[in-house]
Amino acid sequence: MDSNSNIKENVKQKYGQIAKGERDVIPSISSCCSPSACSCGDSPVYVDMSTRYNDVDRSVIPDGADLGLGCGTPAAYAELKEGMTILDLGSGAGIDCFVASKYVGNSGKVIGVDMTEEMVRKANENKAKVNVSNVEFRLGEIENLPIENDAIDRVISNCVINLVPDKVKAFNEIYRVLKDGGKFTVSDIVVDGVISEKERRDAVLWAGCISGALGRNEYFDIIKRSGFRNVAILSEKKYDYTLESGGGLYSITVTGTK
Repeated sequence: MDSNSNIKENVKQKYGQIAKGERDVIPSISSCCSPSACSCGDSPVYVDMSTRYNDVDRSVIPDGADLGLGCGTPAAYAELKEGMTILDLGSGAGIDCFVASKYVGNSGKVIGVDMTEEMVRKANENKAKVNVSNVEFRLGEIENLPIENDAIDRVISNCVINLVPDKVKAFNEIYRVLKDGGKFTVSDIVVDGVISEKERRDAVLWAGCISGALGRNEYFDIIKRSGFRNVAILSEKKYDYTLESGGGLYSITVTGTK
């Protein structure tokens, strides 16, 4: 098994455990993706991500859909409209899919894709709690999406691309599935500074959204080489976590147009 496969299997195992309610499988590091440390501060505590959404958005989030794994609110920036087809990458327990479903209405559709069977199962359990007929969850990997070409109006993702070992394939796939004029809006982690080889090899830091983070310039270079235009940062926040090199981690919400 190559290193990329090892990384994905580790991430899949950790997030499968989180889906089952095991919140301590990722140690208390100040990472946005760790449910034990979502505050990204000195006192790791589980944070209700739904509090970051407005009242309208919170009204459609069922109990159990918020696992505290995000680092932003991409749906709030994605210019979602009635009748659109939305794709959520790494949809987890479905929180952003349920938020998006309200904006696209019955004439629209929201597809959530996640590589972890336990997460897809949990998302479908959450779907059964609410009256939404326009949301579907699929098992699949971001580097090989189970979506046809030119089918999607908006791609959203919340603190997931950093978990993907091959980000070039990920953004090429996002480009492939979007319609001409379609947009992606992704909340993700980038690093200012250097992540050491020791940190890159740390399986726990991978699952905690740290080891897989790219430098800001490299991240944007991949996006632009995938063919996207009008690439821009919509929001940014620095996290209280210092790398061995002294570098810092940032949550950014970024958009681009096909």
